[in-house]
This record gives sequence, structure tokens and C-alpha cells, in this order.
Amino acid sequence: MAQLAIHKAWKGNGLVQTVLRTSATNFLVMVISTLTSIVTARMFGVIGKGEFSAILFWPTLLAGLVGFGLPTSLIYNMKQNKSGGGDFVRAGFLFQIPVSVVVGIIAWIWLPVWLGNYPAAVIQITRWFTVLMLPILLAINLISALAQSTGNFKIYNGVRLYVPLCNLAGLAVLWSVGNFSLHFAALVFLVTSVMVISWSLYNIRDVIRIDWFKGLGNRVAARALFGYGSKVFGVELLGTLYSQFDKIIILSMLTARDLGLYTVVYALSRIFNVVQMAITNVIFPKVTGMDKDKVIATVGRAFRLSLIIMTIVVIPSMFIGRFLMGFLFGAPFLEASTAFYLLSVECILGGGSWILASSFNAMGRPGLVLIRQLIALAVTIGLFFVFTPLYGLNGIALALLIGAVIRLIVTMASMRIVFNVRMSGMLFDKKDFGFLMERLKAQKQRKGER
Repeated sequence: MAQLAIHKAWKGNGLVQTVLRTSATNFLVMVISTLTSIVTARMFGVIGKGEFSAILFWPTLLAGLVGFGLPTSLIYNMKQNKSGGGDFVRAGFLFQIPVSVVVGIIAWIWLPVWLGNYPAAVIQITRWFTVLMLPILLAINLISALAQSTGNFKIYNGVRLYVPLCNLAGLAVLWSVGNFSLHFAALVFLVTSVMVISWSLYNIRDVIRIDWFKGLGNRVAARALFGYGSKVFGVELLGTLYSQFDKIIILSMLTARDLGLYTVVYALSRIFNVVQMAITNVIFPKVTGMDKDKVIATVGRAFRLSLIIMTIVVIPSMFIGRFLMGFLFGAPFLEASTAFYLLSVECILGGGSWILASSFNAMGRPGLVLIRQLIALAVTIGLFFVFTPLYGLNGIALALLIGAVIRLIVTMASMRIVFNVRMSGMLFDKKDFGFLMERLKAQKQRKGER
């Protein structure tokens, strides 16, 4: 009976159940990503790890730069206009085809310049991988948004879980046969992504069963899609630059060895963002369309509880993480342990600020997030150029931490000015603990009844 109660609670469609499932998926993704990082570090060594990270980096960066806010806009417009969903889907997917071609050509031409310090073989692998992977990543982003907008978090979580899981399985096969080639490792990532995107398209076939080439499509829907997309694109563009500019700095100012060290400690520090990322991903589509007070109350409570829980977790975990770093990745990676501590704290603060920022997007005010990102990005990039020559990887981590603090302060100040929310109320509300206890008691009572 207890198992049945847990099963029903887990399978529910409420906000809490969805956050729990997404948190579990995030945790699994983080574990798999860490295992993948361990495998690649052991397979290729510190320098080879940096070269492989450079190969994977470029399609991820470019997909973020040319998303044009369409995934977020698809969620928003599908929620606001349920009857015209097919028109939004058509416009979003078809637009990405010419974008992939144009950006792929530009990347092919300029990647040898951008990777001038890397071996010719690594540059050639990166060119092919970027051109082929870019349209796949753009499609995955739209499929994930479509799954979120229709409440199909099984597909959303499946895409996010199966891609790294299949990648890890493929790398394990290569390792078992003694194939330590960057070429075949990149091919594994490409093939597994195609497999997962095929699975996801099959599972949402009812949603995408539309007349794809019906004249010019619904121009009203296209204007709505690209109109909201243009509003959030600036925010997402800055978010991409903020999350990827550290790697750009390492690629341009440091070495492949530094990139190998950094990718390991950065990925390990992201484990602390599991719950907060799940809340951000779930809460935006859940609260969009609610009235202002409800949005602020829901988002604020999620922010406060997540910040308290993750702060309690992060302090002992940082020291455990350093031990695991040396044990799992190897002693050479321990020289980046200080950067790991700084990035762990940055992860918690940054994750909390994104939860708060989701309230602006949900109420159709993404411009406020854009201002926040502009301020934080300008400061962080400036600090990159100051701290990196002085402190290396530690300087990059310190710049990111200061940027996370600024993002959080600006977000809270914006909520105070625009929505008249008390600062003290955003950071602490004794009712949160009562809410949490009521939820736990209710769940315990449901288990007892069943």
C-alpha cells in the first residue's frame, strides 16, 4: 500500500510532483554527466579532456546564440493560445532550417581561426561536429519547449536524460575496446543525439501532425511567436554568453590543459543546482497565466526554500567533492580545487536568482531580466580580463561568483521597484516552513489512508 501511495504521488500532475520528478531527472543527468566527465578524463588525460571539451563547446554555444528566444516563446504562446498550437510549432521548426545552414557555413569558415592554438586534427573534427550537431541541438531545444508547453514532462525529462545516458554508454564501449580516439568519441555524441531526437519526435507525433508546408503559414501566429521571442532573446543571448564566456576566455587566453581542468570542476559544481534548475524549468510554464500575486507568492516561496536547502547541503558537500575529484578524476585535477569551491557557491546563488527571474517572464516582463543580465554580464566579462591573467582558473571562478551576487541583488531590487515586494519578504518568510510541514503531513496522511 505504501508503494502504491508513493507511486500515485510521484505520478501526479501537480507542481510539487512535477518538480520532484524533474529534480530526480536533474540529479540523474548530473550523475551521468559526472560519470561521462570521469570517463573522458581517464580516456584522454587532462589535455585530451580539454581538446574534447573544445569540440563539444562550439555547437552548444552557437545553438544558444541563434535560438532567437523561440523555445521560451513557444511555451508562452502555446499556453496563451491553445487553439493555434500547430501554427506556432510550424513557424518555430521551419525557421531553424535556414538558420542552421547559414550558421553552419560561418562556423566551418571561422573555426580554424577561433581554434588557432589547437592541433589541425582537433579543428577538423570540431568543424564537422559543429555543422552536423547544430541543427540537432536547435531541434532538441524546440522539442523540449513543446513538451513543456503541453505538460508532457515525460518527453522533456526523457530528452534531457537519454542523451547523456546514451553518450556515456557509447563512451564506455569505446573505452572497453581501447579506442581513445576523439573522432569516434565525437561520433558517439552525434549518433546518440539523433537516436534520442527520433524517439522524442515519435512520442510527440500527435502534436506535430500538421500540414508543415501550408502556404506561408499563419502570419498572426508567426508574429506572436517571433514577437515574444524577440523580447526574451536578448535575455537568453546574454544568458548564453554569461554561461559560456568563461570557456571562450579559456580558449583564447589559457591552454587546453586549463580547459580540461575547468570543465571537470565546473561540471562537478553544477550538482548543487539540481533542485533549483528543476524548479526554474517547471515553475515558468506552471505559473504563466496566473495573476501577479499568485506568481510572486509561488516563485518567492520556491526561491526561499531552495536557497535554504541547498545552502545546508553545499557546505559539507564541497569538501566531499574535493575528495571525490582526486579519487575519481585523478590527482592532476586537484590543482583546480579552489575554483571548485568558488563555483559551488556561485551555482547556488545563480540558481536562486533564475528562480526569481522566472516571475518576470511569466508576467510578460522579460525586459527586466534583460537589464539584469546586461549589468551582470558587463561586470563579469570585465572581471574576466582582470582576474584571469592574475589568478588563472581561480580568477574566472571568482568573476563568476561576483557576477552571481550582482544578478541576485539586481533581481531582488527589480522585484522591489516594479512589483512592490518587500526585500525581507523575499529572503525569509516564516510561513514557508508551515507550508512545507503541511505538505509533508498531507503526503503522510495520504499514505496512511491508502
